[in-house]
Amino acid sequence: MYTFSNIYKSGITLVVSLLYLSTSFSQIHVPIKRGIWRGVLQLNDSTQLPFNFELTSNKDYPYMIEIKNGDEKIIVTDIKLKGDSITIKMPVFDSEFKCKNFEDSLKGVWINHARKEKNIVPFSAKAGESRRFLHPPTKPLELQERYKVTFEPGTADEYFSVGTFSTFSGQANGTFTTETGDYRYLEGYSAYGEFMVSCFDGAHAFLFKAKRSNDSLLSGIFYSGAHGHENFVAVQDDKFQLRNPDSLTYLKPGFKSIDFSFKNLDGKNISIKDEKFKNKVVIIQIMGSWCPNCMDETKFLAPFYEKYNSKGLEVVALAFERTDDFNKAVSNIERSKKRFNANYEFLITMKTGANQASEALPMLNKVMAFPTTIYIDKKGIVRKIYTGFNGPATGDVYTKYVEETTRFVEKLLAE
Repeated sequence: MYTFSNIYKSGITLVVSLLYLSTSFSQIHVPIKRGIWRGVLQLNDSTQLPFNFELTSNKDYPYMIEIKNGDEKIIVTDIKLKGDSITIKMPVFDSEFKCKNFEDSLKGVWINHARKEKNIVPFSAKAGESRRFLHPPTKPLELQERYKVTFEPGTADEYFSVGTFSTFSGQANGTFTTETGDYRYLEGYSAYGEFMVSCFDGAHAFLFKAKRSNDSLLSGIFYSGAHGHENFVAVQDDKFQLRNPDSLTYLKPGFKSIDFSFKNLDGKNISIKDEKFKNKVVIIQIMGSWCPNCMDETKFLAPFYEKYNSKGLEVVALAFERTDDFNKAVSNIERSKKRFNANYEFLITMKTGANQASEALPMLNKVMAFPTTIYIDKKGIVRKIYTGFNGPATGDVYTKYVEETTRFVEKLLAE
């Protein structure tokens, strides 16, 4: 983990103070320039994470932002201008920008309310800049398509990933797939023997920087927001496979089913033993509104539930929120439900983290990832437990998952 200098910490405090002071002294509405922008998160004294967004408007919203990460587009409409201050609240995750508006530039902070430490990151943005990374456009570094990636190599925290990237004229797009989920849509460049990609989705700010050591080896560093970093090496490998996600979490000996009872968003206790779930195929989603992979899964499950509910499918989500305030947890989940039009049951566990998830479901060997998904047949027997979720950014991996899940659930419904 990085320890920032006293000057850097003081800078954050000063920026936050200026944001609130500026509103008090300036009541004249300052317009903001529409068009493409380049935003920068200052992760530490020397490391910047860039991303692009476009500021537009329509008949419903005087200001609207579209954040771009490769093929992903995130629409943000909760934007408020007051004097020379602007507040931008992210649509799914509990985070926001508070900035001073200079018409063609912004200066302020990004605040991730889902985190308790190092959750305030300095932010700046400039209008008219479409380049994500300010790098020379020539001499591209062509990447191989598929890599075996080792994070924190040679340590007790070592874990593996599959990196899949495509490059064209120096532009790089792809993602890293791990046993607990993917790092979603990464975009950047590969040139002059360097590889840099980033993504910002409102919850996670990811930056990967690497250099080529030889024809097939990359070595670099992965930054996760302002709170941590990991070393990694990547070697071209078309055959390496991660462990089967169906094998990582399982029922302890002597168990065939699971049991739980938590409050729903209305405060009513809901149990898996309730009449609603009897003689039904049930998908249990272990998730949190702070988790981007969980949101990718919710985006998949919402229409899946609508398609198969009349045929005997129920879905229930167990939410492990990063708050001990029930009403705050409900608010977080309702925002996600609305965003993805998810009409299935969500329960508030009032617990957080993988350790507490394991404690809440003691019949499981462990919960190692959010999301973890449990498939139960009409007799109440657990038939499969799937760890993690690799979403649309993984391309063929996601397509295969959708096909296999559809076949499996249809089989359970037909039994």
